[in-house]
Amino acid sequence: MQNEVILPLVGYLALVFLLSFYAYRRRQTGEFLNEYFLGSRSMGGFVLAMTITATYISASSFIGGPGAAYKYGIGWVLLSLIQLPAIWLSLGVLGKKFAILARRYNAVTLNDMLYARYQSRILVWFASVSLLVAFVGAMTVQFIGGARLLEAAAGIPYGTGLLIFGLSIALYTAFGGFRASVLNDALQGLVMLLGTILLLVGTIYKAGGLSEAVSTLRTIDPNLVSPHGADNILSGPFMASFWVLVCFGVIGLPHTAVRCISYRDSKAVHRGIIIGTIVMAILMFGMHLAGALGRAIIPDLTIPDQVIPTLMITVLPPIAAGIFLAAPMAAIMSTINAQLLQSSATIVKDLYLNLFPQQIKQEKKLARISSFSTLILGILLLLAAWQPPEMLIWLNLLAFGGLQAVFLWPLVLGLYWEKANAHGALTSMLTGAISYTLLASFSINLLGFHPIVPSLLLSLLAFGIGNLFGSKQIQQTAASQ
Repeated sequence: MQNEVILPLVGYLALVFLLSFYAYRRRQTGEFLNEYFLGSRSMGGFVLAMTITATYISASSFIGGPGAAYKYGIGWVLLSLIQLPAIWLSLGVLGKKFAILARRYNAVTLNDMLYARYQSRILVWFASVSLLVAFVGAMTVQFIGGARLLEAAAGIPYGTGLLIFGLSIALYTAFGGFRASVLNDALQGLVMLLGTILLLVGTIYKAGGLSEAVSTLRTIDPNLVSPHGADNILSGPFMASFWVLVCFGVIGLPHTAVRCISYRDSKAVHRGIIIGTIVMAILMFGMHLAGALGRAIIPDLTIPDQVIPTLMITVLPPIAAGIFLAAPMAAIMSTINAQLLQSSATIVKDLYLNLFPQQIKQEKKLARISSFSTLILGILLLLAAWQPPEMLIWLNLLAFGGLQAVFLWPLVLGLYWEKANAHGALTSMLTGAISYTLLASFSINLLGFHPIVPSLLLSLLAFGIGNLFGSKQIQQTAASQ
C-alpha cells in the first residue's frame, strides 16, 4: 500500500464523517421523515448545484467515461459534452412546479408525488419495485468503481477496498440522512473540481504538451483523433441515443428528481442551474480529455477503466495523487448515498408506511427501520459487486436506461398534461420496463439506436393509448389537488 497516497484520502473520509455527525445532530431537531429524507427542504443555490451535479456524476463519469475516451479517442470527449444541459433540463423542467406540488402534497419521495397525482397504489408499488431493482444495478457499478480505484491507485486488494468503501458509505448515509448527503455532496463537488484540474494539467505536462499528445494518439490510431472515434463507434444513431440516455432522460431519474423538491426558494433554483452547468462542463471535459490523452502516456492498458487510477499515480506526485484519489471517490460516494437514501425512502415511506400507515407517528421506530434498511442494502450491494465486469460504463447505462424508461413520461406528463391519468401512467411504466428489458437483454438495436430510444417512444405511445381507458374520476381528483 502507498501511505502517501492513502493519507489524504483518510483525511477526506474523516471530514465526511464529521459532516455526517453534524447532520445526525440536526436530524434530532426536526420531523423525522421530512428531515431525514429531504433535509427540511432547506438547500440554497450553491448546495443545490453541487448536490445535483455530484449525484449525477458517478463512477461512470470518473472511471467508465474516461475509460471509454481512452479506448475510442477524442471523439468520445466531444460526445461526453452532450451531457452539459442535464442540470438545466432537470431543474428547468421539474424544478419550480415539482417543488410547489411537493409542498402542497407534503411529498417526501418521488412515489409520493406519483400517488398524489395519479391516486393509484398499484402504480406506486410497481414504481417502488422498479426503482429498487434498477438502483441495485446502478449502485453495484459505483461500489465496483470505488474498489477498483483503491486497488489500482493505492494497492489495496479489491475485496478489502470494497469492504472499506462500501461500509463507510452505508454508515454515513444510514445515520446522517439527506442533510449529510447534500453537505457531503457540496464538499465532494469541490474535491472533484480540484482533482479534475490537477489530473488534466499533470496529464498534459507528462505527455509533452497538448499537440504532442494528439500527435502520439494519431500515431497509435488515426481514428483516436477523429470525431467518429476508434472503430467508427460514434455514428449518428449512437450519438442521438447517448443524448437521450445521459441528458434528456436524466429528467426521469428518481434520485435527481428528488433534489428538485428539497431546495429553499426560486433563487436557489436559478443559481443552481448556472453553477451546476459550469461545474458539469469542467468535470466532463476535464476527466474525459484526461482519459483520451492518457493513451499517449500509457498506450497498452488491457482494462480501459484503469486509465484514471493509473494516470493518477503516473503523472502526479504521491501527495497530489492522494488528493486526486478523493475526487473520483467523491463522485462515486455522492451518487451512492443519493441512491441508497432514495432506496431507503422507498422501502420505508412507499412500502412500509403504505402497509402500516398507523406507524407514521412512531418516529424512533421509523429512524431505526430507515438506518437498518440502508445498512442491509449496503451489505447486499457489497455481495453483488464481488465479481465485477470489465467496463463499468455499459452496466451503468443499462441501469440508467431502466429508470428512465419507467419514470420519465409519468413524471413529465403528470406535471404538464392535466388529462394524464393512472391508466396511462401505469401502461407507460409497464411498456417502458418490458420493452427496455427485452431490447437490452437481447442486444437489439433498432436502426442502430440504443434500446432507450425505442423504449421511450413505445412508453410514450402506451401512455396515450392507456390514457384513453382511464377513469375520469381519478383524472379529476388528481387535477384538482
